[in-house]
Amino acid sequence: MRDRLDGLWCDEDFADWYPRDGRPGLSPAQLATVCVLQFLLGLSDRQAAEAVRCRIDFKYAITMELDDPGFHHSVLADFRDRLAEDDRADRLLDLALVRLKEAGLVRERAPHSAPTPPTSWLRCVT
Repeated sequence: MRDRLDGLWCDEDFADWYPRDGRPGLSPAQLATVCVLQFLLGLSDRQAAEAVRCRIDFKYAITMELDDPGFHHSVLADFRDRLAEDDRADRLLDLALVRLKEAGLVRERAPHSAPTPPTSWLRCVT
C-alpha cells in the first residue's frame, strides 16, 4: 500500500488537530498508521512503540528512517485522545477509503453489500 500511495494520510490531513505554534511534534500521519498496524496485530501501546523502534517493516510502513529512535508509548494514547474528538476518526476513514479507491486498491461496494463497518479499527489497543 505504501508503494502505491506513499501512505494513507499526510501530515496536512491533521493540520486542524494541532496548534500552529510550538515545537514540531511527531508526524500524525505516522501515528495514525501505527494505530492501524497496532489494531491489526493486537499490540499494546508498549508493544507498538517497541515495534516502531525495532521492526523494519513498521519503519517502512510509516516512512521512518532506520536509525530513528521512535517515540514513547504514551504518545499513542495522546493521539487517540485527539482522534476521539468530533468526527475525526470517521473523516480519516473516509479519506483513506477515497485514496484507496483512487489507487485502485478498493472497489465500490454493490448496493446490496453489507453496511460499512464502524471505525473501531482506528481505535488502538491499550
